[in-house]
Amino acid sequence: MFNLKLIFVFFISFGFSLYFMPLFIEAGKKFGLVARSDGKLRFQKEPVPYMGGLAIYLAFLLALVFGFDFNRQVLGLLLGSTIILIVGLIDDFGVMTPWMKLFGEAVAVIALIKSGIHLEIQALLALEPIPNFPIISYSLSALWLLTLMNAFNFLDIEDGLAGGVAFFSGIGLLAISLINKNMIISALTVALLGGCLGFLIYNFHPAKIYLGDSGSLFLGLMLGALAMIGSYTIKHRLGLLAPLFILGTALFEITFTSFARLIQKKPIMQGSPDHIAKRLQKMGLSLKSTVILHYLLTIILMSLGLAVILVSVKIALIIIALTFAFLLITALILLRVKVS
Repeated sequence: MFNLKLIFVFFISFGFSLYFMPLFIEAGKKFGLVARSDGKLRFQKEPVPYMGGLAIYLAFLLALVFGFDFNRQVLGLLLGSTIILIVGLIDDFGVMTPWMKLFGEAVAVIALIKSGIHLEIQALLALEPIPNFPIISYSLSALWLLTLMNAFNFLDIEDGLAGGVAFFSGIGLLAISLINKNMIISALTVALLGGCLGFLIYNFHPAKIYLGDSGSLFLGLMLGALAMIGSYTIKHRLGLLAPLFILGTALFEITFTSFARLIQKKPIMQGSPDHIAKRLQKMGLSLKSTVILHYLLTIILMSLGLAVILVSVKIALIIIALTFAFLLITALILLRVKVS
């Protein structure tokens, strides 16, 4: 019964996503809600509608309406995701400054925290100066969610990239929720996965629809929130690092791109071809190979994240050290690639 309900939620979301995509493609073209080639990050031949995020959101929402019972946390998650979707849509219209966008993201985060979605690490709770208002937990939760939202926003520069990474990262979160037999996280995750998969069918190169800022921010917020309320200390506390692995591709992207811009004295939020995907293509990889390489990295990091939870402390430490070394070496190699 447990698995059947999850399958039901997944296919409702997937079905609605497939249904909505052509509608939003036509709506985007009709009302001029399209992304055009800018000669820097986007090089598509024809304008592409950026309404994919809204379609995923609606598919996700309807799947929950038909296949799931709401509680306080779920309602908070839906409120926060609705706020960030609106913020992203306004940003897609090009009328929002980076600081206004950050304020909107912060409002969505506050909605989640007020609904009880935040980090609950016992070691941190013991350090809280005000037990009834865990400021340390709230601050770290906000930092985590803001980072993930912008990480997927950074990733959304190639056809199939951000949506695919979100899909495989979601599979990792689903696996952990199934291990812990957490029906709430499992249902929310499969609803998100169904929406992503329907979107990807229309987003693979050459893309017929884009996520837009609304979609990338929505996916980042949802995955960050679902990762935050999961349980990872099955064997030891090092399991708390598992979300960093599962969402590692997006985190690596925002960390690397931000550092690359800082050392060049560029504003972090200013668009530039400093992204990992653009550097890989400068090294000679095709667009398709670049996207597949990101998928493979996500699958590998996701698998290592699951391993960290299930293996002994000694083996977990080895996995963490080797992964960090690999990503550091990769970053140093990519930094040598000239992109401008």
